[in-house]
Amino acid sequence: MKMTRSLCTSDLIKPEIRDVCKDLILTDEQLQLVMDRFICEVNRGLSRETHNEAIVKCYTTYVQDLPMGTEKGNFLALDLGGTNFRVLLITLNGQNFDMKSKIYAIPQSLMLGTGKQLFDHIAQCLALFVKDLKLEKEVLPLGFTFSFPLTQQGLTKGLLARWTKGFNCSGVVNEDVVSLLEEAIARRNDVKIDVCAILNDTTGTLMSCAWKNKNCRIGLIVGTGSNACYVEKTENVDCAIPGRYDPEKTHMLINTEWGAFGEYGTLDFIITEFDRDIDENSINPKKQIFEKMISGMYMGELARLVLEKLANNGLLFNGKCSCELRKRSKFFTKYVSEIESEPKGKYANCREILAELGIRNATDQDCENVRFVCSVVSRRAAHLVSAGLAALLIKMGENNVTVGVDGSVYRFHPHFHDLMVEKISMLQQYKFDLMLSEDGSGRGAALVAAVASQNK
Repeated sequence: MKMTRSLCTSDLIKPEIRDVCKDLILTDEQLQLVMDRFICEVNRGLSRETHNEAIVKCYTTYVQDLPMGTEKGNFLALDLGGTNFRVLLITLNGQNFDMKSKIYAIPQSLMLGTGKQLFDHIAQCLALFVKDLKLEKEVLPLGFTFSFPLTQQGLTKGLLARWTKGFNCSGVVNEDVVSLLEEAIARRNDVKIDVCAILNDTTGTLMSCAWKNKNCRIGLIVGTGSNACYVEKTENVDCAIPGRYDPEKTHMLINTEWGAFGEYGTLDFIITEFDRDIDENSINPKKQIFEKMISGMYMGELARLVLEKLANNGLLFNGKCSCELRKRSKFFTKYVSEIESEPKGKYANCREILAELGIRNATDQDCENVRFVCSVVSRRAAHLVSAGLAALLIKMGENNVTVGVDGSVYRFHPHFHDLMVEKISMLQQYKFDLMLSEDGSGRGAALVAAVASQNK
């Protein structure tokens, strides 16, 4: 079996270190069981009888039309899914498009404040953006990318199921976030914005890639969080609300919300002591288990926990663990990518990172051990994502499906793409392609608004 460069030096690693990391290395048999349990949960999520109890909710997006490449006009997109949000103006003219965008910060006080404060802030930034472009007199269709678990009841109605990614605004859970945004815009009464659709960032990624590649049928995010959506046959979507969609249309996008996979013990057979530590010290214990094993919000901390244990056991840094390395969240996920980006035998990035953490006398062997830990953590993440995608490809049963992918982990980790291509190919037989989303989910949100406004 081909070994990726990130693990090709594992023969230099002491057995004691490999023993500490062994539970983070998954076999194909374990990944096959992950796939089997995932598909079982997907089917439960799609069924009206079991949807409410399903772990993988498979929320109906009510998006039934992919872009044709003929859309024209000015469309706004609002992309909310992390500590920043982005506002975009996209001008479409067939296969040509022009994009203007601006990023706005969300202070932590607003992430943990009231829903009214959050949406008033967003509405204020939207209005400033529109006025800067001198478009306040124009009625602008808007696609709202809202990258949190949603129970959608139509293309323009979505109830927040739960906050994730460090948000915990009051008065939003179980409320329609489209109405909250519309009310905040109406309170200002200074711009004309028509919210045409609410969607998840995975849906936006799929739509953005489908505009360029007609084979795109899956959208994947591997960034701060992780999630996937895919095109399902309408006849298989039993949990959609009648009257809110067209049963004559053959397909519908499904937002799996796969980050929740693993709740209620469904992934306990691969959960490690490090995963339990992450979960117990998170703001949402026992929730989003799959996401916590994969995404950028947790990958660096997983590596730090392993490094801390190795140092405490006398297997790293001569048994000395610095105060900084003992602090939670101090080993950033970007460190994993930077360390694994170095050529074999080169440790400049690793030494610089360790120095920032108060470790200044690391040996070459220490650096090799650190790289091994990073590679084990990132490889497991890539393999778990691959298992989820392989399961969806098998469920769809189509060849030549393109997977549109976005997110900082996939985009910046040096081996993630190759690890995924290799493992997906091993786990299933259909031909597929991974396509990096060049413009993020923002263009996809504008495209959903474009398609929706033209179908009104």
